[in-house]
Amino acid sequence: YGHSNQLRQARAMGDYLIVGVHTDEEISKHKGPPVFTQEERYKMVQAIKWVDEIAPGAPYVTTLETLDKYSCDFCVHGDDITLTIDGKDTYEEVKTAGRYRECKRTQGVSTTDLVGRMLLMTKAHHSNIDEDLDYRKHTDNFGKGPKGHSPWTGVSQFLQTSQKIIQFASGKEPEPGDTIIYVAGAFDLFHVGHVDFLAKVHQLAEKPYIIAGLHFDQEVNRYKGKNYPIMNIHERTLSVLACRYVSEVVIGAPYAVTADLLDHFKVTVVCHGMTEVVPDKDGSDPYEEPKRRGIFQLVDSGSNLTTDLIVQRIIKNRLEFEARNQKKEAKELAVLEAMRRLEEEKH
Repeated sequence: YGHSNQLRQARAMGDYLIVGVHTDEEISKHKGPPVFTQEERYKMVQAIKWVDEIAPGAPYVTTLETLDKYSCDFCVHGDDITLTIDGKDTYEEVKTAGRYRECKRTQGVSTTDLVGRMLLMTKAHHSNIDEDLDYRKHTDNFGKGPKGHSPWTGVSQFLQTSQKIIQFASGKEPEPGDTIIYVAGAFDLFHVGHVDFLAKVHQLAEKPYIIAGLHFDQEVNRYKGKNYPIMNIHERTLSVLACRYVSEVVIGAPYAVTADLLDHFKVTVVCHGMTEVVPDKDGSDPYEEPKRRGIFQLVDSGSNLTTDLIVQRIIKNRLEFEARNQKKEAKELAVLEAMRRLEEEKH
């Protein structure tokens, strides 16, 4: 949702947004092993509602040649530094040519922090207790290189506001003739498996209006266990709202799909993927009511990617990731130091 927010801001600066996505090879060279394959990443970016087109296999360094190739007036990046493998500013050329714009980085979110939550397996990230020492140690540790703390890689808390939700929401009411489809789940670490499922659901009707019910953290923890959800309800809300197939989100939807809910939203179809449905606290089937009405439908997304699998990928690459984060941190700190020295020389 940090990336989505960057794309939302970029789209607002112009009329047409093309997003360059790097290959696995290019990422491995400059940053370390990617968590998702390039095909998965192409699909994910394409599913974000502010994106008009993607440029697959985009070079790591954005040149004027790249901008001209796609007839772009300018490129946009967040206000954090990105450096090439030899420590140069990736956007130097386009900045010099005056074809560079900057957007604000989303406070309180980083890939680094999410990776840390997965490796830790504690629940501190979805409760308000700061007392979890493991997590505290991790947040102190993970965004830290040998010397000090980089403001870009460090971990700060994500604070949800109504403004953020409004910026992400489509704000469109269902229209006459729309098929109102309800789906529910954790939608944790919103990923390409979710996108494939929502895309399939979207194809079920001529004019689909998809409402996604998101369960509260405690509920998700009840049926998923361990330290799930990795993302708290606020983070999951923005991630799902950024998807082009979703029209509306119910924040903290009831686990059982009730008659009240179906009537309130005038739902005509309820869909669920191929993952197991855990019974409700009292042992009942949460989809009992939609099944009784004959409006329940199983949808096979054709994808086998789950949140569990992503966590496994991360754990497998754990050592590489930790090395990668420390290297990134050291590079950022060196740049900060150089910037500080420049300042001092001016005075």
